[in-house]
Amino acid sequence: MAVMGYLRDRMGKIVAGVIGLSLFAFIATEAVKSGGSFFKGDNNEVGSVGDEKIPLDKFNASVEQNLAQFKQQSGQGHVTAQITSYVQDNTWNQFVSKAIFAKEVDRLGITVGGNETQDMLTGPTPNQRVMQVFTNPQTGKFDPSSVINAQNAVKSLRDDDPQKARWVDFITDIIDAKRAEKYMALIANGVYVNSLDAKDNYDAKNRLANFKYALLEYASIPDSKVSLTDADYSSYYDEHKNEFKNPQELRTIGYVSFNAAPSKADSAVVKDQLTKLLPDFIASKDDSLFVQINSETKAPLTWQHKGELDPRIDSLMLKQNPGFIYGPYLSNGSYKLAKLVETRMSPDSVKARHILIAPTGTGGIQQALAKADSLKKIIQSGKSTFAALAPMFSVDKASAVKGGELGTFGRGAMVAPFDNAVFEGKKGDLKIVTTQFGVHLIEIEDQKGSSKIVKVATVDKPLTASSATQSVAYSKAQTFLASVNKDNFDAEATKEGFKTQKADDITGIASSLPGLIDARDLVRWVFKADKGEVADQVFTVDDQYVVAHVTAIKPKGILSLDVVKDKIKPEVIKQVKGKMLSDKFAAATNGSSSIEQIAQKAGAKVTPVQNIVFANPVIPGSSAEYKPIGTVFGLPVNKISKPIIGQQGVYVLVANSFINPAPLTNAVREKEQLAGALLQRAEGQLFEALKDKDNVKDNRAKVL
Repeated sequence: MAVMGYLRDRMGKIVAGVIGLSLFAFIATEAVKSGGSFFKGDNNEVGSVGDEKIPLDKFNASVEQNLAQFKQQSGQGHVTAQITSYVQDNTWNQFVSKAIFAKEVDRLGITVGGNETQDMLTGPTPNQRVMQVFTNPQTGKFDPSSVINAQNAVKSLRDDDPQKARWVDFITDIIDAKRAEKYMALIANGVYVNSLDAKDNYDAKNRLANFKYALLEYASIPDSKVSLTDADYSSYYDEHKNEFKNPQELRTIGYVSFNAAPSKADSAVVKDQLTKLLPDFIASKDDSLFVQINSETKAPLTWQHKGELDPRIDSLMLKQNPGFIYGPYLSNGSYKLAKLVETRMSPDSVKARHILIAPTGTGGIQQALAKADSLKKIIQSGKSTFAALAPMFSVDKASAVKGGELGTFGRGAMVAPFDNAVFEGKKGDLKIVTTQFGVHLIEIEDQKGSSKIVKVATVDKPLTASSATQSVAYSKAQTFLASVNKDNFDAEATKEGFKTQKADDITGIASSLPGLIDARDLVRWVFKADKGEVADQVFTVDDQYVVAHVTAIKPKGILSLDVVKDKIKPEVIKQVKGKMLSDKFAAATNGSSSIEQIAQKAGAKVTPVQNIVFANPVIPGSSAEYKPIGTVFGLPVNKISKPIIGQQGVYVLVANSFINPAPLTNAVREKEQLAGALLQRAEGQLFEALKDKDNVKDNRAKVL
């Protein structure tokens, strides 16, 4: 277990380190979304960062590695299209962030020496990722000796061994992360806050304003009374143009779907198949073999606790006697028959220790078994103790130094043969078990708790649509496709009584759409089509047949007024109303000497407000009002403001008084708080600036 034990237990975590650099992920997960827009390029490249290409095969290999790690950690044998898309996106972010930061740290000559690398592995302050991988799950403490053991284990592997390559990647990545950490430290040291900044920030949080305001709300003018002109749209668009920057190409489609889900007749057929198996299942003497022959899912029979069974039968099986059969019942898209095979009481947890003997070091499996038997007899005779023999004979050095102790663990924590031995034995038993790691001499030190466990044999048949059901739906879709073109899609759908659905702002790497879970093939077509184009095929998406057409394309960059016109209409209406209400207040100001007189003429009321701070510009009972509150703090006392356009309407304000805070006594603390906030913003802005400078191009919409 010296080699295989460490690498088996740690390599999954090591892979997680390779695919999840902490500093890169911290900065890039939010900053790097989808990169650039869809463009024509080499089909063998998923994208590029400046001159550095990201090869498709290398990218796909990383995605597969990340998916394998996800499956290992989640226990899922199958992942959904959404999970795959999520993993692809994270993998892309890792490639981009790593390439960008590698360029920067190389340019600045930032390095990590050999001693520094070893210190990150076994020093007094090891790398956080190393600590996560090599923390003892029983004690919760970091074990430096296990790192050294892993290093030694890797040295004994061939150069072409995949586990050795993973270890090299792991070390490389923690070095890269350290270099990036040093780079960010330089950025942090460049953020400076002086005493005047600290005082302004302190005043913004503590200086109080008391004022009165009159408000004419936008809602006082019905939308129907507002006539918008092209000049109104252009004015708003020109003032807010930067808000319409599109970081990646987006597309919108309209589509009609035809349901090909299993019908009641299909359900009856599958259910009947299981019903016919029922007599043979009842009479079966070998339930494991029966499952292997008749079930779609050929799962082995294992002992299970309450909560581990299918929810439909979880409580039921624990109350029945062996031989009880339930079903057919529908669960997770399959009809099932479940037979209770065996029940018994079992410990909830076990404390055990072991001595692991490697067959390769003793001349073979028989010699290893003989050696384990000899050690067992020595312990039973009282000539030596388990704790004394473990350090001398066990190749699992992590436990050997602790007398072979493995701590307390629940069922499922160990490989099956080991698990069965300790949970089916009794306290004090010495057992010899062979696993893929070698021969174990095990002592069961303690067993705690007791609860009922069961073995359940399950035969399942997936519920799928019959060819007849699929044929009817597909025929409808084909007929509709033949009748539509870019000019009559919606009209033809309405004529035939079909509902046209819409999917807005689709990204080039989307794997699902509203109502369509696994739609990658459809999305791939969408990003090859022109605006208005109708698909030349019916797409199969889950249990739906889909006919689609592209209704809009939003290119990367500043979107044109025509593209955003419908979206900005509410804000344009609000802006026009703002001018109308401002004029109303301006007219009321003539001849008025107080805010009360202005409000009376304009048909508004005056509201007093107490103790408002600049840093929290919220008017009680309303929402954040940045312009009105900012205006108050710039007004002389008793000075009436001009009409100010806000979020809820148009304001006129007058400052009654200001209450200054006590003098700032701890400028250092204020500087630290302000610098922290500035640095947090700077990190995201820095990455965006580097991304733009390095010309990140994203070709995923085309090649994935």
